[in-house]
Amino acid sequence: MNAFFASVEQQANPELRGKPIAVVGGGGRTVITTSSYEARAKGVKTGMAIWEGKRVCPELIIVVGDNRKYTYTSCKINEIFRDFTPEVEAFSIDESWLDVTHSLGIFGSAEAIAYQIKARIKHSFGITCSIGIAPNKLLAKLASDMQKPDGLTIIAPDDVSRILERMPIKELCGIGKNMQRHLNMMSIYTCGELGRCDEARLTRKFGIIGSRLKQMGQGIDHSPVIQYGKEDDVKSVGHSRTLERDIDDPAEIRRFLLQLSEMVGSRARRYNVSGKTIHLYVRYADFFTSWGKQTSLKNYINQSDDIYKAALSILATVDLEQPVRLLGVSLSNLKHESEQLPLFEEERKKLFATQAMDELNARFGSEAVTFGSLVPEKASSGSHVIPPSWRPDGIKNVDVQ
Repeated sequence: MNAFFASVEQQANPELRGKPIAVVGGGGRTVITTSSYEARAKGVKTGMAIWEGKRVCPELIIVVGDNRKYTYTSCKINEIFRDFTPEVEAFSIDESWLDVTHSLGIFGSAEAIAYQIKARIKHSFGITCSIGIAPNKLLAKLASDMQKPDGLTIIAPDDVSRILERMPIKELCGIGKNMQRHLNMMSIYTCGELGRCDEARLTRKFGIIGSRLKQMGQGIDHSPVIQYGKEDDVKSVGHSRTLERDIDDPAEIRRFLLQLSEMVGSRARRYNVSGKTIHLYVRYADFFTSWGKQTSLKNYINQSDDIYKAALSILATVDLEQPVRLLGVSLSNLKHESEQLPLFEEERKKLFATQAMDELNARFGSEAVTFGSLVPEKASSGSHVIPPSWRPDGIKNVDVQ
């Protein structure tokens, strides 16, 4: 999708159409999460502080993001995809892969499918997307980024070597800034150079991913499109929050840990999984310093208070060196739970109370019913930027605010 959040906002509010807008989170520490193409033309970029965006574009209109609006639109767009093929893999809130191999007999060609998808999205939502058609996921993602907005790029098998020869390595999905820096230090700047590099040299530098890097430089990707319901079992359930201000008050830290523990527990219970390992992650006020510690329990848990107690036990082993900027809690070492009721009455009461709480929150929205200690702090619960882990379906579909 092209400038997805900004495009949705412009369609929802006609007064914003054709104007430079920037979508930001709801917290006090927010940055620009995306901007319209009118704003991008003036130099506004994702990740800028609001004041930086206003400096390069004084007429910039700031819009606080509405995550529920974006997730609803994303789900509906993925429904359109599934009208053409069941093999749809959501990569993020605004990107998906489709394997249309088995749909060509119905629709004629991948290009014909792409044009129909573009037309339906435009008709239904008034927004545009850029589509890449290629032999595999890696190249399709690359192609989708080559013409924006409203583009359609086809990379045919015979054209792969020519296109990749001078393509900067940073354009490949999976090569971030840190990897790019290390490859540049090896005098590798283009995909062509990466594809020709000696595999042993890459393996010595990067370990087992060296072979994968060489294949990426050659445009080789054997990973399948994994449709919803056929994913590998999830390895962990976690949530993190960037706080609206740095905190060092132990009571406030505990309050945020309880909130995160309830979010993790609620999602684990929704998908009937429990775990034995709790991981606590902390980033300090200087932004650069962070740590993570974990503890493994004897029993599997998914009750929020049990997760909270384990997170507190980890926190008690550490002397915080600075005020805290970000907190994260995750549950791993998972297994699927049986439907068997607990043996003891007190445990059954706790289970029934938790189930009632989950049902009410599912019906009336998250935190409709919550722990009493969280109620006074609802208004300052942290960053409201949508988490990167969000997916339209399954256990990765986290509640958004």
